[in-house]
Amino acid sequence: MPRKQRIGGKQKTRKAAAKRFKITATGKVMARSHNIRHLMRHKSKRARRAGAVPIQIKGRFAKKIKQMLGLA
Repeated sequence: MPRKQRIGGKQKTRKAAAKRFKITATGKVMARSHNIRHLMRHKSKRARRAGAVPIQIKGRFAKKIKQMLGLA
C-alpha cells in the first residue's frame, strides 16, 4: 500500500509588490521614482525628467521584494 505524500501549498505572489516592482532579465529590481504624481508646477524640469526614469532597488530590500514575487 503506497504512503500518502505530504502536499504543501504553492507560494502566492504578493500582488501589491507585483504592481509596484519589476524584475529585469538580469535580476535587478526596478521601481518607479517617488514625488512625481502631482504638484509639478514648483518642480524643476530636471526633477520631472528624473522622476520618469525607474530607480533600482538594492540590498536587503531587493532580496525581500524578490521573495514576495516568488523569485528568491
